[in-house]
Amino acid sequence: MRRKANISIAIFFFLLLCLIVPAYAQLSPPGLGKANTAFWMALGMRQPLDTAGKVESLTYVGLGRTSNPTGDANPLHNQAILVLNQEFYHHYRKSKEFSYALSYRRQNNYEASYPYHHEEPAYEQEFRLYGRYALTTNVRHLTWKNTLRQEFRKFFTPDFKTADEDFQFRTRIKSQLSIPLNTINHNKLSTSAEVLFSISKEHESDHWDNYGYRETRFTVYYTMHPKHLPFTVDIGYMNDLLGTGHDITDVHYMAVDIIWEGKKH
Repeated sequence: MRRKANISIAIFFFLLLCLIVPAYAQLSPPGLGKANTAFWMALGMRQPLDTAGKVESLTYVGLGRTSNPTGDANPLHNQAILVLNQEFYHHYRKSKEFSYALSYRRQNNYEASYPYHHEEPAYEQEFRLYGRYALTTNVRHLTWKNTLRQEFRKFFTPDFKTADEDFQFRTRIKSQLSIPLNTINHNKLSTSAEVLFSISKEHESDHWDNYGYRETRFTVYYTMHPKHLPFTVDIGYMNDLLGTGHDITDVHYMAVDIIWEGKKH
């Protein structure tokens, strides 16, 4: 009953965000699979590439850790993922933007039962290409941003051979609402809801699974931009609901990212 309630709450808040009507987006945690708790930290640099500030580069490295799948609430217990990401943003209209990115990820694999040793292989490598289109609406002091993101994910074993899951196409739909808290340090509070759909192809059998819903992610972030420092600091929480029906995993993330804000040319 608790898991069904979580799904109902998830759908409610997602619809609410879509009906209500950016500051910059946070470097939200990647999905780290089944666990009780997780921790995500990222260090990045955002740099305008033109004098008008309409084209930007965002580069970051991120590190994720998780608890064991059961019987453990320590989010720092296991190394989970290493992420290297490069994204370019184009703000071609005041309320419209598109971006494209290349990402490398190395994600560790652990057994689902005690004593939770590494699986064989111990980790999987991924190269990801994605494009994102976003529409932003300002309603008084609020900023409402809706994003459609399409990804192509290619998976490899540690020695760069094709993994069991060959590749995946994934669609992500996200709605984010931001509220400024003051004008001195540009502090703000943001909340978002994101649903993910995907289809994958297996390597050995050439089998395709069905395109469908996979998970929902909710975030709440507090953003600080100290007045005399070229940094933006985001501290947040994410609730990741994996699966459907009676097979749902509820993972709680704590997250922090620090972004160096480059100056315009």
